[in-house]
Order: sequence, then C-alpha cells, then structure tokens
Amino acid sequence: MSIFRSITFAALLIGTLVGCASVRQQDLDAWVGAPVEALDTHPLFLTMPMYRTRTESGIETRNYVNGKEVEQCFTRFDARRNDNKYVGHSAFTTCSENRIVCNNLFYIQGSKVLRYAPTGDCFTNDSVKPQWDYLPPKPVGR
Repeated sequence: MSIFRSITFAALLIGTLVGCASVRQQDLDAWVGAPVEALDTHPLFLTMPMYRTRTESGIETRNYVNGKEVEQCFTRFDARRNDNKYVGHSAFTTCSENRIVCNNLFYIQGSKVLRYAPTGDCFTNDSVKPQWDYLPPKPVGR
C-alpha cells in the first residue's frame, strides 16, 4: 500500500471514529437503578481497565477506560531537476500520536448504579446496556 493510500485510510478512519462518536440517552438511562452485579459481569466493561474512587458521602465512582493510540504520518516529497538533467528528490515526514479515550464513568451507591456518564470520545449502543437479565421488565400493553 502506498504512503498516500495509508495516509488517506488513516484520515478516513479517524474521521469515521470522530464522526460516529455519539452517546444515546437511552443507553445511559438503562443503567439507572441497575445492580452493581450487572456492571461487575458486563462482557464489554470486563475487558477495560477500571479505576475506582469513593467520596466521603459513600458514592463510589468507577471509571472503565476505553482508549487507543492513533498515529498519523504525513510525507511531503520535493523533486528538483538539477543541471545534470537528473531529478533529485527529498522527503520530509512528520508524525503525530494521539490517544482517543472514552472514560465510562459510573456513580454507585447502595449497590445500585445512580448514573452512567461517559466522558471524552465516547460512543454508545445496545452493547453498553446491562445484559437482558438485569434490565427492568417492560410494561405489558393492554
């Protein structure tokens, strides 16, 4: 794959990730009142490093960190014709590295989730909701 194609692919990938980053309110609401066991056994959050703190009032904050390093490199080529009718060229490459991170913050008290507040470059869908056996039953229509 050429350098230009690699750069284009990386730019498109990053644009797609940023463009698709959205948090749905229904995914956040699904966690309110859920038992901590639903979080402790969730297949997605089990794969992420977790950091835990506790306030003086007893509210536990869990941060499930979902992040990755993204590197972008750009190369500029200069071609010049010298007096010997040969083309000489030089290239200048510059790279930058960024970390794309979503901090999945859960606030817990009394073994229940009070609030789920993803912060940063986050995306939610049905995969972040509590597993079906921890969801409250849906009301039956008449």
